[in-house]
Amino acid sequence: MIAQLVKPEFDELIEKKDWITLKESLQDVPSVDIAELIEGVDSEVGVVVFRLLKKQRAAEVFANLSSVKEMEFLDLLSKQQLADVLNNLEPDDRVSILEELPGHLTQKVLASLKHEEQLEVKKLLGYPAESVGRHMTSRYVKVKSNWTVEKAMLHIRKYGFSAETVNVIYVVDDNEKLIDDLRLNQLILAEPQDKIGDITDDSFVALQAFDDQEHAVEMMSKYDRVAMPVVDSDGILLGIVTIDDIIDIAQEEATEDFHKGAAVAPLKRTYTQTTIWTLFSKRVHWLLILVFINLLSSGVIEYYEEVLASAVALAFFIPLLIDSGGNTGAQSATIMVRAIAIGDVRLRYWLKTAGKEIFVGILLGLAMGIASFVLGIFRAGWEIGLVVGLSMIAIVLVANLIGALLPFFLTRFNIDPAVASSPLITTIADVAGLLIYFSIASVVLQGF
Repeated sequence: MIAQLVKPEFDELIEKKDWITLKESLQDVPSVDIAELIEGVDSEVGVVVFRLLKKQRAAEVFANLSSVKEMEFLDLLSKQQLADVLNNLEPDDRVSILEELPGHLTQKVLASLKHEEQLEVKKLLGYPAESVGRHMTSRYVKVKSNWTVEKAMLHIRKYGFSAETVNVIYVVDDNEKLIDDLRLNQLILAEPQDKIGDITDDSFVALQAFDDQEHAVEMMSKYDRVAMPVVDSDGILLGIVTIDDIIDIAQEEATEDFHKGAAVAPLKRTYTQTTIWTLFSKRVHWLLILVFINLLSSGVIEYYEEVLASAVALAFFIPLLIDSGGNTGAQSATIMVRAIAIGDVRLRYWLKTAGKEIFVGILLGLAMGIASFVLGIFRAGWEIGLVVGLSMIAIVLVANLIGALLPFFLTRFNIDPAVASSPLITTIADVAGLLIYFSIASVVLQGF
């Protein structure tokens, strides 16, 4: 919103090349809005604006640029300017940049970093791509349990300016093993001569460096934290993960689930940055798979050709039945994928879930079956109405179970349950629905 308000003035000053006034006008504009303004101009002009900013401010703006704009800037900035920016970025932000870069730019970035910063980035790059270790930062404040509160406060004042957050202070022993985490207000309210060990309760929640990043989202949400410590298998404090990184992860994971839910391979960049060819390749694989699954539907109709020929009116209700089954399955799959994603439902609950969904499916089937029965009588007589009504009950029940249990099946084999997408569920429900419909039609109509 702020970016839109200042954009007219921003564009006018750039057109006039009044860099001094532009520098002054940007002082009170948040970094994220400056990044948004720079995104809207050519990179050559954007770099000029970028150079007007102070080192720390420039790093904050750079961290908010799109990956495409970052690459363009890296090519245009001098080695010293690049070093100033990158040395002021958080380690996890540097890692996210390096992950997207081609080889020659990666070498340029690493060469511009201080030696200790290079070691930090290389260490983070050693963790799996979607692990907590990739998102942790080493910029935090830690104190020793045998220190006094007074000594700890002096330490915080000395080193806190370079920390990503001082809301939480971490207590370690002489071997760097995490003992506890303390809120800053606990230290402020304690007596200066109290020992740190006396105000700790040795109760804390920590993440493992190799934990999946989705687990970090769950833990931060569950315990309502702004930061969480990251430890190794021996409990040694390695770094912290902060809420701003977790928000980014949650957004990425939600976007990925949305894409998978529509049978689209997740996009690595935003839609506007993605090429036509990439969009095609991300979608075509699943669509081709679904085409071949749909061939089964044609096979079912061919197999029951005689039944269909004996009562042509059956064809009128095929779209109604298979669409209802697909919609029901997609509903239950969406509910279950989300429940699994937020930890509301665990894998071991599959049997209990199946029982619950059977009753839900029966109720839904009865409601839709009665409506279909009436419609069938009105359109083609009571025999067809009976077939359509019974088929609707059975199809809705089966589709509901398929949609609810497929995410459990995928999770059991370590496949993201979001793959149980609406197109996949709909296609499976179509095949099952036709089998049910013609099977019931064969039995009912032959009986008359």
